[in-house]
Amino acid sequence: MEGAGYRVVFEKGGVYLHTSAKKHQDPDSLIAGVIRVVEKDNDVLLHWAPVEEAGDSTQIFFSKKDTSGGDSCTSEEEPTFDPGYEPDWAVISTVRPRPRHSEPTRGAEPSSPRGSWAFSVSLGELKSIRRSKPGLSWAYLVLVTQAGGSLPALHFHRGGTRALLRVLSRYLLLARRPARSSPQDSRLYLVFPHDSSALSSSFHHLQLFDQDSSNVVSRFLQDPYSTTFSSFSRVTNFFRGALQPHQEGASPDLPPGPDDEPEPGFEVISCVELGPRPAVERAPPVTEEEWARHVGPEGRLQQVPELKARIFSGGLSPSLRREAWKFLLGYLSWEGSAEEHKAHVRKKTDEYFRMKLQWKSVSPEQERRNSLLHGYRSLIERDVSRTDRTNKFYEGPENPGLGLLNDILLTYCMYHFDLGYVQGMSDLLSPILYVTQNEVDAFWCFCGFMELVHGNFEESQETMKRQLGQLLLLLRVLDPPLCDFLDSQDSGSLCFCFRWLLIWFKREFPFPDVLRLWEVLWTGLPGPSLHLLVACAILDMERDTLMLSGFGSNEILKHVNELTMKLSVEDVLTRAEALYRQLTSCPELPHNVQEILGLAPPAEPQSPSPPASPLPLSPTRAPPAPPPPADTVPQPDSSLEILPEEEEEEECADS
Repeated sequence: MEGAGYRVVFEKGGVYLHTSAKKHQDPDSLIAGVIRVVEKDNDVLLHWAPVEEAGDSTQIFFSKKDTSGGDSCTSEEEPTFDPGYEPDWAVISTVRPRPRHSEPTRGAEPSSPRGSWAFSVSLGELKSIRRSKPGLSWAYLVLVTQAGGSLPALHFHRGGTRALLRVLSRYLLLARRPARSSPQDSRLYLVFPHDSSALSSSFHHLQLFDQDSSNVVSRFLQDPYSTTFSSFSRVTNFFRGALQPHQEGASPDLPPGPDDEPEPGFEVISCVELGPRPAVERAPPVTEEEWARHVGPEGRLQQVPELKARIFSGGLSPSLRREAWKFLLGYLSWEGSAEEHKAHVRKKTDEYFRMKLQWKSVSPEQERRNSLLHGYRSLIERDVSRTDRTNKFYEGPENPGLGLLNDILLTYCMYHFDLGYVQGMSDLLSPILYVTQNEVDAFWCFCGFMELVHGNFEESQETMKRQLGQLLLLLRVLDPPLCDFLDSQDSGSLCFCFRWLLIWFKREFPFPDVLRLWEVLWTGLPGPSLHLLVACAILDMERDTLMLSGFGSNEILKHVNELTMKLSVEDVLTRAEALYRQLTSCPELPHNVQEILGLAPPAEPQSPSPPASPLPLSPTRAPPAPPPPADTVPQPDSSLEILPEEEEEEECADS
């Protein structure tokens, strides 16, 4: 909507100022407000104004929001906290303010003491924006003006920092240095005008380039990625001197401080040239006779590595799965004898039924007072009724297989209290119960499977974010043009692969192919991330369709969903193994890619420095939902990163 000479293009509530009662007359240490980006009189302003906690807003300059083209952030952003920035704060309350029930009105400045905190600044006056580093509380932004002063830190209690930066990037160039190049400054965005003449003047004044600055700016605005590589080598030296002050007498051999620790999620890769992709042929499945040749005295399996390699290259015969899956999923030990296995099964059977009795003995009255158990039971009943109903083992309303699914999943809630039940687990249990045909065996095999993938179902979603980042990193090395295409179509976050990784392609292949795929993945060969290469293989098979058809983000998602039950598991596994061999044959493979493939040990995490003040209480976590991974995916190596105008923020969903 437009007013007299102004238009609000962005508005976000729940943006607080954290003040100190010791230093200011305002007794309230949390001042709730609204941040707006406003186009007014040929200028663009960033405006913050306080609102009253009781629900009525104070009088502020701008009251109408552009609902046609403006942005609004409604999704929760992962909270962050920098305990060293505001030492006056020891504990931050997690109680959220009551929502506003009325729109602000336009008028004069408020007479309330809070009104003195309102500010408005032209975007052209901004010099830099610093974003808080990851932590446990709310994210905040610190704005620095050209005059060198800092505006009050804006704390986003309801998320929205990414959305605000995206809107600002329409009017400004926001440049930052990658974490590996300078971990200390990777959260600092330098602000440059979008006006190419003004940017050219700035570059000319800094004398960064030997060539004409206007030519550099022209190429830079058209293709910032390529120009960064070809022309910005001198920017590295400039920033090194400008952002890292010289310290007289400092020794270059001193160990790095805590601020120099690289932040997770900002891996950088170099362009590598891969060799030709080798040809791979799959082997026939392992038969019962071949398995029997590996059984030695006392029933102990022999030459286990060779046997695993055969399972990886060919899978298992259907008649062998019931026995072999117990070993692949850790229920039975590869080194144990037949008698040891029998004793182990007896022990685990007793343990299972003791756990099952825990929820079986709960009376209806008790369950009504146990909302957690009641919630798990309701969710499990709903999911089980929809799991693999076309399979004969589960079809029909009174099928005993459905009852076993229900009992095993409820018992797993007793086994793993912290995780409980999350939607999607029934998809993982169904094939296991189908193969084992036994309640106890299926439960313990399912527990072994969950040991591999339990992180996929955690509320923090850190495991899923990390895997999507690793998948993108592999894809950037294997097929940069495909990555560039996906980026151009707002699909660079690979959110459409979320379901693949969450339940290990359970809904992408026909049921028999899922059995073959999983037993191959359970071998752990040739590395711990074969499932990521399976995803790369599927994308590689579909790259021409995606790129030549010019699909947009919606069409890409639709096409990926339509691949369900149309993929051949043997073709996908063959291509995935070929991709692995192509990567491992590269002599200059980046170290972070080697870590993903299991070729190099992961870097030992450094213990974080102790906080300057006690950590705040963490707000109640929202239900797990795949967050926008824009801050967690690897970025190209350069001395300067340009924040794109449309940063990926599409919600992933288990479609």
